Amino acid sequence: MNSTTTKAPNKSSSVRPPSARSTAKRIAGAAPSVRREKSPESPSEPATASPPDDDVVVADPAQVTSDPPEVTAGDEAVASDHEEESAASPTRRARVRAALTGRRTRRVVAVVVTLVAIVGVALAGWFGMEWKQSRDVDNAAMAAKSVAEQYAVSLTSVSADSVDKDFATVLGGATGGFKDMYAKSSAQLRQLLVDNKADAQGKVIASGIQSATTDKVVVLLFIDQTVRNASTPEPRIDRSRVVMTMDKVGDRWLASKVDLP
Repeated sequence: MNSTTTKAPNKSSSVRPPSARSTAKRIAGAAPSVRREKSPESPSEPATASPPDDDVVVADPAQVTSDPPEVTAGDEAVASDHEEESAASPTRRARVRAALTGRRTRRVVAVVVTLVAIVGVALAGWFGMEWKQSRDVDNAAMAAKSVAEQYAVSLTSVSADSVDKDFATVLGGATGGFKDMYAKSSAQLRQLLVDNKADAQGKVIASGIQSATTDKVVVLLFIDQTVRNASTPEPRIDRSRVVMTMDKVGDRWLASKVDLP
């Protein structure tokens, strides 16, 4: 009878030798895998214990690095918004710059238009005043010239038969120093005209304005005077040039100076 001898199982035979994968990891010095705990954001999924892995090698704590933070949907949205904002930043800056430039341009244009308007009003006022003053001077010159021509005829036209009336006319159109001088010499001149039975008639041939303001005008006159007297019954023509200064006194133009250059 053959007896079968049952060998007791060797405990050492139950120990699994290290696998080739585990051995390769040790040789290459690769960092061992670390179990990752389940995120607390998923409480509905029960945690299951993973079976022990004989191939897991406990690594040196110094060689274990911290896990990178998990990227959640919120982080991805923030990153996406940041990327969109970064992409839109140049366009936004361009729009802001364009808006500021347009606003600055409009402001500059407004200032320029205001300055142009002010200068235009000032120039218009100045030209208006100049034009009015020039017109006033021209009107004064023409009025004084007309009066001077008439007064020159009165001054050079005198007769022994109407000497008092003629002198009164001359004195009535004079003022200032010329009036005083004529009044002093009129008595002697009157006697001379009466004694010689003189008669003179003046005529203005030409006249012009030497200078003019609104209240003083200097007139140049060319006068022909026809003279007769007792010793020379035939008429004689005397030609003279007279510079007459006319002053505005009230609303009248009067001769203040008469020169025979």
